[in-house]
Amino acid sequence: MSEHRRKPPQPQGGGRAAARRAAQQPGRRSAPARDVSTGSPADPYGGARPYGGRAEARRAAQRGGRRRAAEGAGGAGGHGGGRRGTGGGGYGGRGPGGGRPGRKRLIDYPRHDRYGWRRWVPSWKLVAGAGLTFAALVMGVATLSYAMVGLPDPAKAATAQNNVYYWEDGTQMAATGGEVNRQIIAYSEIPMGIQDAVVSAENKTFWTDAGVDPMGIGRALFNMATGGETQGGSTITQQYVKNNRLNNQSQTLDRKFKELFISIKVNNELTKKEIMAGYLNTSYFGRGAYGIQAAARTYYGKDAEHLEVEECAFLAALLKGSTYYDPAGAPEIDPKATAEANTERATKRWNWILDEMVKDGKLSAAKRATLTDFPDPELPQKQAKLGGQVGYLVDLAKAYFINNNDHGITAEDLSKGGYEIRTTFEKEKVDALEKTIKKVYDENIDPEKRPDTDTHVQFGGASVNPETGAIVAIYGGVDATKHFTNNADQTGAQVGSTFKPFVLAAGMKYGVRDRSKGPDQGPESRTLIDPDTAVYNGKNKLKIRHYNGSVWKDENNKEWLQVNDDDVSYPDISLREAMIHSANSPFVQLGMDIGIKEVRKTAIEAGLLESSLAKGEVPSFSIGISDPSAIRMASSYATFAANGERRDPYSVTEVKKNGVVIYQHEDKPTRAFTAAISSNVTDVLVDVVEKGTGKKARLPGRPAAGKTGTTDGNKSAWFVGYTPQLVTAIDMYRLDDDASNKNRKFEEMFGTGGREKVHGSSFPSEIWKAYMTEAHAGLPVKQFPEPEDLDARPVYGGGAESPEPTPSETPSQSPSPSSSPTPTPSTSPSRETEKPDKTCGPFDWDCDPGAGGTTEGGGTTDGTDNGGTTEGGTGATIEGGTTEGGETSQSPPTGGNGNGNSNGSSSNTGGGDGGGWFGGTSG
Repeated sequence: MSEHRRKPPQPQGGGRAAARRAAQQPGRRSAPARDVSTGSPADPYGGARPYGGRAEARRAAQRGGRRRAAEGAGGAGGHGGGRRGTGGGGYGGRGPGGGRPGRKRLIDYPRHDRYGWRRWVPSWKLVAGAGLTFAALVMGVATLSYAMVGLPDPAKAATAQNNVYYWEDGTQMAATGGEVNRQIIAYSEIPMGIQDAVVSAENKTFWTDAGVDPMGIGRALFNMATGGETQGGSTITQQYVKNNRLNNQSQTLDRKFKELFISIKVNNELTKKEIMAGYLNTSYFGRGAYGIQAAARTYYGKDAEHLEVEECAFLAALLKGSTYYDPAGAPEIDPKATAEANTERATKRWNWILDEMVKDGKLSAAKRATLTDFPDPELPQKQAKLGGQVGYLVDLAKAYFINNNDHGITAEDLSKGGYEIRTTFEKEKVDALEKTIKKVYDENIDPEKRPDTDTHVQFGGASVNPETGAIVAIYGGVDATKHFTNNADQTGAQVGSTFKPFVLAAGMKYGVRDRSKGPDQGPESRTLIDPDTAVYNGKNKLKIRHYNGSVWKDENNKEWLQVNDDDVSYPDISLREAMIHSANSPFVQLGMDIGIKEVRKTAIEAGLLESSLAKGEVPSFSIGISDPSAIRMASSYATFAANGERRDPYSVTEVKKNGVVIYQHEDKPTRAFTAAISSNVTDVLVDVVEKGTGKKARLPGRPAAGKTGTTDGNKSAWFVGYTPQLVTAIDMYRLDDDASNKNRKFEEMFGTGGREKVHGSSFPSEIWKAYMTEAHAGLPVKQFPEPEDLDARPVYGGGAESPEPTPSETPSQSPSPSSSPTPTPSTSPSRETEKPDKTCGPFDWDCDPGAGGTTEGGGTTDGTDNGGTTEGGTGATIEGGTTEGGETSQSPPTGGNGNGNSNGSSSNTGGGDGGGWFGGTSG
C-alpha cells in the first residue's frame, strides 16, 4: 500500500466508541487525554508520544524500568497510564492508580510531599525529635562528666617545679619556685575575720549559692569563644576549683567545662565550711605565699588564728592581685606597681572591704570606726639562696620575661615553676662589679666613725653590651636578702650633668631656633650645631632667656640666674669645652634655644623612659633633674657607643617550658641618630675623660668616653662611660634603707667618705675605672670611629659675642648663623669676683641691667654643687614640699623623685619629690 493511503495511528485506550460519544455531544468539549498523544495532525504542536497501554508497559518492564516515564505509566496499571506523582511507583507513596508503594525514609527530610521552600522546612515531629535527642545527649555527657571528675585535693594543690635561671654561658645561676610557701590548716584555725572579709569582697552569696554563677560562666565562655578577654570563675567555689588546677592554668573552653562540673560536684558533696577552708588554704597571696597560714606568717609574722580583723581585710585585698596591692610594690614587673601606688590602692580596697563587712552585718559600725590606720605589713624577705646579687638578677630576669612574653604568663604563673630561663648576665662581670664597689665602700665609708655623713650610703650600677643591648652585670645593693630595692633600677636619684650629652645631641639633630619666628619651628628655620663652632656664654649666674631673647621667668615672675661650679665664670666657650669643664650655663641656655620638648624627645630616642624624665619645660631640665635608672643610662649611652643604633636593654635570651622554647629574644635595633651625630658626641666625651672632669676614669691603653654628674645639694653622683665593647653607669647617693620611714629623703654627701664633697669624678669614677679595667681584661683594644662632618653652621648663644660682622652683613641679623671664622674661645675660668675682661656686644644678653632679686640656678659642675641662692639671701632647700632656710615652696605634683634645690623661686612643674626644678644638677 502506498504511503499516502496508510491509516493514521488511532488513539489507544479510548476506541471508536469514545469518539462517537464525543461527536454525539457537540456542545461539550471532550477532555484531552493526559500524557497521551495520538500523533495525528490534530495533536498539539510539539507533543511527545507517550508510552501507553499494556503492550507498552510490558516492553518497559522488559527493559528493567530504566525509564522513569515508563515506570510512572506502568505503576498506574490498567488502561491509559497514570499521572506523575499520583500513579504510585514513581517517587514513593501509593497513588490512586494502585501499584507497589516506594520505600519510606527514616528521616523525611527534605520533605517528599512539599515543594519549593516548604520542602526544606522540617516538620514539628522532626524538631521535637531533634530537641529530645540533643537534650538526651547533653544529659548523658553531663552525667558522664560529673561521674568522671574528682574532688580537689588541697594537699596536692600548689605543687610546683623549680624555675632554673642560667648565666649567659649556660651554667646554673639559681633554682627557685619549687619550694612553695604553703601550710594547710584546719577550718577551726581559720579566723572568721578572713572568712567574712573574702565573702564580703568576693562572693556575698557564698553560704547559700549553688557554687556556680551561670551568668559569669556564660560571659567567660563567650569571651573565650570570641577571642575576648579571659575571665575566671566568679564564686569562691569556682575559685577554689581553679586554685587546685595549678598545673593547667591555660584559659580554654575545655578547662572551663571541666571546672564547671567540678564546681557543681564540689558544692554537692562538700560542706560550705570545707569549701571555704580549701579556698583559703590554696589561694595565692603574693610573695610566694599560698594559703592563709603562709600569708599570715609572710606579711605579719604570726599564725593565721591570731590575725586581727583589719589584717584579715588587707589579706583579702591581696586576692585581687598582689602585684598591685602589696605595699612593698613590684615596679620591676609593672612600672605602675610602685610602693606608693600599691599602698594607695591597698588602702582604698582595705577601707572598702571593711565597709562592705559592716553592710553585710559581719562588723559592727562601732568597731569599724576604730579601724582607721592601715595595718602595714612587714617588708618582704628573700630566701638565703637568693642572697648577694643573685636575688636582684633573678627579679630582673623574671620581670623582663613577664613583661615581654606573648603567652600572658604572669608573676603567679611563674611562681609555680617549671621554666628554664637563660639570662644575659655574665658571672665574671657581676662578681667584678660587686667586688669593686665593696672594696671602695669598705675602704672609705665608715658609719660608726662618721655617723652624720656616712650612714645610708648606697651604690648602684649596670653594664650593657652596646652591640646587643644585653645587660651583662648589675649591682643592686649590698645583699638582696637585706636591701630590697634594686639600685640598678630606678631609685629617684637625679642624674646631673650625665644628661648633657643628650642636649648636645639634640642640638646636632634638631638645631637651635630662629629668634624671629614662633616657638614651633621645623628644620627649615633651625640651625644645626657643631660642638666646636657653637659658642655660648659661660658666665656664672647667667640670666637665662627664651630662645627669642626674652628673659625666662617662673610662675612667680622671678628671673633665673644659672650658676656654675664654685661660682666659676668662663669666657665665651665652645660646647666641647663646656662639656669638658661641665659648665652649666651654656647647656641650660642651649636647651632653651633648642626647645625643652626637643631635648626630651632626644633623650627618649636615645633610650630613656619618658616616665623617668622630669615634667615641665624648665631651664634646669637640660642639666639632669630627671631620675632614670642606671640600666637605662647605660643603655642610652650605648646608643652613642653603637654609632647611633638604639637597642632596648634586655636580660633574658630564651625561656623553655617542658623542654619547649616559648620565648626567644629578637634583636630589633632602631636608628636613633646618624653616625655623624653619635660619633661627634663620642668624640666630645672622649675629651671629657682625657682632659676634663672624667680624668680619673681613664683606662690604660684603651680609649674611653664618659661624663660625670653631680646633683644639686650633692645628693647623688654619677659616672657613665663606655668603650666600643661595654657601657657602664655607676651612681652613689644617701637614702635611708628603711622603707617604713615615711619621711626619708635623699641626704647630702658633704663630708661622706672623709671627702669635702662627693662628685662624679670621685667615688663613681674610681669604681668605674677599676671595674672596666677588669671587665676588659683579655679583650682586644678597639677604637671609636672618627667623628664625621656635621651639616652645621656657627652659632653664638647666651649672649656670646660673635665676630664683627663684615660690611655685607647687617647689624640686625640674628647672631646664630654666621659665616665668620669661629673664634678660639678662652677656657680659663674665673671666679665670680673676677669679672671677665670683655665688653658687651650687640647680642650680649647678660649685659642687661636689673640682676637684683633674680633667682639663681643650683646647677653644679663636677667637683662641687652650689645650691642656687637668691641674691642677698640664703637659698631654700626643698625636700618633698618642705623648706629649710626660712622659705616655703610647694612640692611639685608631678615628676620624678628629684631632690634638688629651688632657691628663691619655686615651680609646680618638673622636678619631683623635693625640688630640683631650677636648682639643676651638673658635674
